[in-house]
Amino acid sequence: MTISLAAVFIPVLFMGGIVGRLLHEFAVVIAAAVTVSGIVSLTLTPMLCSRFLSPPTHDHGWAYRVIERFFDGLLHVYDVTLRFTLRHKWIADVSLIASLIATVHLFGIIPKGFIPNEDAGFAFGFTEAAQDISFESMKEHQLQVAKVVGEDPNVEAYMSSVGAGGPNVVPNTGRIFIRMKPRAERPPIAEVIGQLRKKLSGIPGISVYLQELPTIRLGGTLSKALYQLTLQSTDLEELNKWAPILTDKMRALPDLLDVNSDLQLASPKAVVEVDRDKAAAVGVTVDQVEATLGGAYGSRQASTIYTSTNQYWVISEVDPRYQRDPEQLDSLYVRSTTGKLVPLRSIATVKRSVGPLTVAHLGQLPAVTISFNLKPGVALSQAVEQIATIRAELKAPETLTSTFQGTAQAFQSSLKGQGTLLIVTILVIYLVLGILYESFIHPITILSGLPSGAVGALLALWLFDMELNVYGFVGLIMLVGIVKKNAIMMIDFALDAQRHGMAPEEAIYQGALKRFRPIMMTTMAALLGTLPIALAVGEGTESRQPLGVAVVGGLLLSQVLTLYITPVLYIHMERMRRFVMRGRAPVVVPEMP
Repeated sequence: MTISLAAVFIPVLFMGGIVGRLLHEFAVVIAAAVTVSGIVSLTLTPMLCSRFLSPPTHDHGWAYRVIERFFDGLLHVYDVTLRFTLRHKWIADVSLIASLIATVHLFGIIPKGFIPNEDAGFAFGFTEAAQDISFESMKEHQLQVAKVVGEDPNVEAYMSSVGAGGPNVVPNTGRIFIRMKPRAERPPIAEVIGQLRKKLSGIPGISVYLQELPTIRLGGTLSKALYQLTLQSTDLEELNKWAPILTDKMRALPDLLDVNSDLQLASPKAVVEVDRDKAAAVGVTVDQVEATLGGAYGSRQASTIYTSTNQYWVISEVDPRYQRDPEQLDSLYVRSTTGKLVPLRSIATVKRSVGPLTVAHLGQLPAVTISFNLKPGVALSQAVEQIATIRAELKAPETLTSTFQGTAQAFQSSLKGQGTLLIVTILVIYLVLGILYESFIHPITILSGLPSGAVGALLALWLFDMELNVYGFVGLIMLVGIVKKNAIMMIDFALDAQRHGMAPEEAIYQGALKRFRPIMMTTMAALLGTLPIALAVGEGTESRQPLGVAVVGGLLLSQVLTLYITPVLYIHMERMRRFVMRGRAPVVVPEMP
């Protein structure tokens, strides 16, 4: 049991991707703990039994007598039902086939997620205003957002900023970082963010995109929402045409929130066209025009003022009231090579138009990133499927490519490897058990309880409206090791009894009864140890709740089914072995001199 349980986590060590890096330490710790516990059970446990176990004639008290009566009654019920099942083996056969079919079906329909967020009490938000907004107006709108956030009774503190800087290169955006009150003094953070969305949507002229800070941020760009879809094309016009269409389609999906795009094409611009002949006639060069415009509107540092305790930059620019209207360009003067001031309007014309505020690139190609959040209760797998359907219906040109980035991309990669990892895990256990028992058939008997454990786990997640995420998948791997120990204890006894001349039917029947108590004890110990995780006791445990629910659900169902399926399958396998071996001459091994 110890060797096979440690072997469960061998494939995890070779798993690639972000999920593999997250689970490597987990696999090493569990394998080491199982190995050490096996050594302790063979050395320290016998010595402790000699010190603490009392003889059967000793009176253990009323609690012991009550528990023993309950267990004797439970054993009697199991004895009667087991004999009935052995007489009607088709019941166990149908149960095994039904659990196999149910496992495949549930694994296909259950919503799948990735790394769930924990309620750490922090939220992050992007603000976005019109593309032609001034800095002063943007600041006023941001202050309104900050006021609404600060007045919320669930918010403890916040930090707000606007303008280009850091990952943002456009001036019409802002950022707000929110720290919530302690978990005991407020609702869950998802509910708080939902309330803030409703309040902030009433502020005119600015959009606010709030998101819960992810436990782990995986690649991608820092966008207005948690998940990103990136469109790329060598043709910029084609990209600008199809990106808004796909964005509108995604906004119509009922399961998505905060759908937005970093494509901004309506930014007003003023183009100053210099008449070179007129400029040359008055001694003005194009460089002088550029220098004048840079000094007026570019916030150029002219000098530095040094004091005893600090230093200050001297910034040259026109008065702010002349920066708000492009018509004020007519009042600007350029100093010519002769030292005279020449009106800009006499040598240049100003034309207004619109253009992109910025052109993003990814991998040297123009790119547009569409980001989105999920509504509460919606799994990432559901959103990915819906977006894939929309992309197929659009029938966009082949030169337009779309890929998920960040968390969504890592989720797609991990989803492809989950089924393979489970298959490899089962194959490794089969090989280990085959070596230990020197048999090809009884490892199959031992693994016959895995479908019932998987059905219990997936059914529990489905009933409690939980998605199969990374933690739930870890629970499935743990179930592979825990569930098979029931069959190991029964089959080990039965094989030993057969060596002493007992028939296979009687051997597995006696093995099931004799090992019923340790099977119940070990299963209940594992179940009760995982129950606090399933109940999400403590802060931050809601993210690991699927692990506990999967293990508890899998143990409950597998405990009932494997007690009947394993004995019946053992008898089938023994009959098949005898049929295959019938007519074969025994192999005589000569004795060594």
